[in-house]
Amino acid sequence: MPLIHIEPFKVRSYECDAYGHVNNTTYLRYMQEAAFNASAAAGYDRARYDAMGHYWLVRETDIEYLRPLLYGDTFEVKTWVQDFRRVRSRRAYEFRRTGSTDLIARAHTDWVYYNNKTQQPATVPPEMIAAFIPEGMTMPPAKRDPFPSAPPPPPGAFRMNRRVLWRDIDSAGHVNNSVYLSYIEDCGMLLLAESGWSIDRMMAEGFVILIRRHQIEYLQPAAIHDNLEIAMWTFNLRGATAMRYHTITRMSDRELLVRAYSYSVWVNPVTGRPVRIPERFLVDMRSNIVA
Repeated sequence: MPLIHIEPFKVRSYECDAYGHVNNTTYLRYMQEAAFNASAAAGYDRARYDAMGHYWLVRETDIEYLRPLLYGDTFEVKTWVQDFRRVRSRRAYEFRRTGSTDLIARAHTDWVYYNNKTQQPATVPPEMIAAFIPEGMTMPPAKRDPFPSAPPPPPGAFRMNRRVLWRDIDSAGHVNNSVYLSYIEDCGMLLLAESGWSIDRMMAEGFVILIRRHQIEYLQPAAIHDNLEIAMWTFNLRGATAMRYHTITRMSDRELLVRAYSYSVWVNPVTGRPVRIPERFLVDMRSNIVA
């Protein structure tokens, strides 16, 4: 059995978005905090990693949002290491309100173990595996499916530019993994605004667009002052749902840094129930939709 770590949190006002829900990017920050504290509880805090000359970087994140968190909510993030491979490890997360058994969100991250000097992946030492899974792995590592391929972009694939600022950088010296989700979110909101669909208009028309799942793959890090291009397009529309594909590319060398999928649901803001995507919305967004 792996070590189980439970991290308590309370939602603060500045963590909520215009809908009054905890912003999607904030869930990744909660996960990161829980993972760091879980590692420290197993005997591997930041100081020990520094002394070892090694560190972990997130390679993939997959998160499902099942129920919204609101201002003032108290909740817990339960996390544990699911498995280890030669240079990788998968950590799982479950979000629940304090005293409740209902899932708010669930996620997993795939981490890669790096040598600080060579900046190359390194073999996870057996004593570290034993610290996180004291009884040893009784099951084979979880199957890793290839990251899904995307449909080719339509003529109206939306693109915006963003320069990496000091506030985007974390203690590892590059853009924090949660910040890329902010870039993606900003790109989507800008597309809506430029297509004539502000939040006020959507609310007046009886719907909002909520994210139910994000799948993110981090391929290369971005550094301060890098100029990035964030692109997105829409596909697989089914009644009240759609998929969006996103890429984040460094402009100087056209290196693909991040790719991501967002599973979106059109919801009535009063009842919380899914509603069919309005035809007039589809008409205004048609150039961004893969046929």
